[in-house]
Amino acid sequence: MTGNEIRKQFLAFFESKGHKVLPSASLIPDDPQLLFTVAGMVPFKPIFWGKVEPVYTRVATCQKCLRTNDIENVGRTPRHHTFFEMLGNFSFGDYFKKEAILWAWEFVTKVLKLPEEKLWVTIYKDDDEAFMIWRDLVGVPEKKIIRMGKDTNFWGPAGPTGPCGPCSEIHYDTGAADERGEEESTPATDDKRFLEIWNLVFTEFYQDEEGKLHPLPKKNIDTGAGLERVTAVVQGVSSNFETDLFAPIMSRIEEISGVKYKQDPQKDISMRVIADHSRAVSFLIADGVFPSNEERGYVLRRILRRAVRHGVLLGLEKTFLYLVNDAVIEAMKDVYPELAERRQLILEVTKAEEERFFKTIVQGSELLKEIIAKSKDVISGEDLFRLYDTYGFPPDIVIDVAKEKGLKVDLEGFEKLMQAQRERAREARGEVAYAKKTVFEDLAKTIQTKFLGYEKFECQAKVVAMDPPVASEEQKAEVVFDQTVFYAEKGGQVSDTGVIVWQDGQAEVEYVYVPVEGVVSHVVTVKKGTLKPDLVCTLKIDVERRLDTMRNHTATHLLHAALRKVLGTHVRQFGSLVAPDRLRFDFTHYQALKEEELQQVENLVNEAIMNAIPVIVEEKPFKEAVAEGAIALFGEKYGEFVRVVKVPNFSEELCGGTHVSNTGNIGLFKIVSESAISAGVRRIEAVTGRKALEYLRSKEFVVKELTKILGCSEQEILQRVSQILEKQQELSKQLEQLKEKLLSMQVKALVGEKILNIELFHTVFQNVEPNTLRNLSDVAIGGKSNSIVALFSTDGEKVNCVIRVSSDLTSRVKAGELAKIVAATLGGGGGGRPDMAQAGGKDLSKIAEAVKALKEYLTKMQG
Repeated sequence: MTGNEIRKQFLAFFESKGHKVLPSASLIPDDPQLLFTVAGMVPFKPIFWGKVEPVYTRVATCQKCLRTNDIENVGRTPRHHTFFEMLGNFSFGDYFKKEAILWAWEFVTKVLKLPEEKLWVTIYKDDDEAFMIWRDLVGVPEKKIIRMGKDTNFWGPAGPTGPCGPCSEIHYDTGAADERGEEESTPATDDKRFLEIWNLVFTEFYQDEEGKLHPLPKKNIDTGAGLERVTAVVQGVSSNFETDLFAPIMSRIEEISGVKYKQDPQKDISMRVIADHSRAVSFLIADGVFPSNEERGYVLRRILRRAVRHGVLLGLEKTFLYLVNDAVIEAMKDVYPELAERRQLILEVTKAEEERFFKTIVQGSELLKEIIAKSKDVISGEDLFRLYDTYGFPPDIVIDVAKEKGLKVDLEGFEKLMQAQRERAREARGEVAYAKKTVFEDLAKTIQTKFLGYEKFECQAKVVAMDPPVASEEQKAEVVFDQTVFYAEKGGQVSDTGVIVWQDGQAEVEYVYVPVEGVVSHVVTVKKGTLKPDLVCTLKIDVERRLDTMRNHTATHLLHAALRKVLGTHVRQFGSLVAPDRLRFDFTHYQALKEEELQQVENLVNEAIMNAIPVIVEEKPFKEAVAEGAIALFGEKYGEFVRVVKVPNFSEELCGGTHVSNTGNIGLFKIVSESAISAGVRRIEAVTGRKALEYLRSKEFVVKELTKILGCSEQEILQRVSQILEKQQELSKQLEQLKEKLLSMQVKALVGEKILNIELFHTVFQNVEPNTLRNLSDVAIGGKSNSIVALFSTDGEKVNCVIRVSSDLTSRVKAGELAKIVAATLGGGGGGRPDMAQAGGKDLSKIAEAVKALKEYLTKMQG
């Protein structure tokens, strides 16, 4: 039975038992607490937690999953994976232990046809109910039902409190007896011989803060069977990598590398790593993850680069992983059509990241070899930091290599150096903490600042805390009020500015932020009077600045939606800045946008503006908002209730920022620039409203000035500039030719200097291109015999040198050797053919010394 048939049979079997078969959810979960979907139950967490009522009470899935907690074991063991498929059947308050156990056994023995004598069962030590079902209803011999402890056979809770319950596992006896003998081995004593193929979780309790268990009103079933592991057992192979699930991928690796599997144990490890990681990379990119240095993108980059590094160990010296990914797509596209739909995206992103990393490998590998050679037991934190800081060599790769060589890595020392670098960077940026966080944490226990700024631009508020306690004219202070209209910087939106007014006093608000949740701090400079606690003040924001910011924030939402419409749903926000004068939007995409794509995006946004669509703001439960399609940003903290900003039929996002009430208020949207900020991440900057008008007027001014300067109409500008550039290029070419003629005359007039029987011609030019310098050396050597020419050219802080040796001398004097002498003196490098060579360096003051060194060498070799 093939792996595809097992997957299909599993889903069909549980469909026959009344289960609704659902497609796999994305690897990117709708759960801000998780980076990836790590198990089949993750998409159903809200149901297990009782936060959402299930649409179906019985569900079966084959869920794509990703875990990296054991990444160092991938390739070294038969069964560790980053990406894997989890077969699962779920009951939400419907059937329970009896049905789950009976159906699991039926599928394993009747559908998969695994022999009963090869199967063992483990249960939680106190789960007598499961024991009786296995023994009395299934018929498993009592000696083959093993009671296990909480560490292996009890699931959850995920945190200190929550749903949890005992587990039952089905184990397969591979028959490989250990040193204790076949009779004494059990799943409790030999996890190499006995392979877990099915886990049944009986979620029946709720654990409270004191660790006590309480029966749940609705009991649930959560099962999991790894497809790769089950396939290996059914197909009778000792490794998941030898199943038909991996066969086409392993074949592609053999084809690309020229290495045969199962001929060299070390190369086998590398082939398994590449096979596993190629699946993870393909599925992550298909689900909208791009290589980066943060969060999900960092995990993808780590997996991808680890695969590339193992390709290098196989002897591969250029990009290859994207070709392996193509085999993954072909093998799995029928089950996961998103792979075929995003084939080009997967291959191009992979290849681009490979190209970047191959440069890193070339630069850092030699240094790594030196470090390993000198390291006795431990690679120091300083060496690891140098590799990372100078060459961008990933610490994960160094750790992998160290493990292979039996070395440890001083990660603590590395982290200290990294932290010191972060501190230096913060100081260089001039970042200053406005106050100690602990002070605000204490304040937050008694005070929560109420935000009124969604509805008002001005309000009355009382000073509840200050640092310093009192502030007079020209003094800075941090002030907390009981309520405020000032928007605090967060979510990419800059803070409001404005003024605070009280009887006989006024202060300017320069910056507003949230030091701890619930507390809003206003950084102010007092301009008149004295500001102190308990004063009742009038808070007024800069309305014009706020309105401009609101235009840009709503436009950012429209831009995000337009990009997803034009480029695809893989586009995800990667960061943003919403300011009064502009907006900046960073997003995941693998290549520069074409001009027509930028125009499409700009047109879509402006159409939404011209349609004057009302902007709807609602508060609703987080799960409800996400279920309706609202985009939640990973890394943001969302409470139980969230604020949803919706432009009907165009955009819907969770957002705490300030927005216009109607898209027509934005006025105009204009993209100013599009650029790359890192691998797989692009940036668009744009302006709206009055700033868009200012931008267009500045362009109009430039066009009008050009018409005056060029003496032509606007329509003729491009043609006229083209003509001028062509003429300039022609004149530059003529100038270079004339310059070369003059220089040729100069080198022809060179007078040689006799060094015994050899004549040395040398001179120094300024700002002569290397190609021209070579041409001049041809002229200088001419038809001369017993001659050597050394021409130097200085350019800024650099020196170039071309050396020519007449053909009758090359048997005795090599130009390449002379170039090395010159380079050593100038502080650079050099080499070349016997008749012509080049050298370079940075020490302009050493040219005379280089000529002297040549003379000494020529004298010595003739002596």
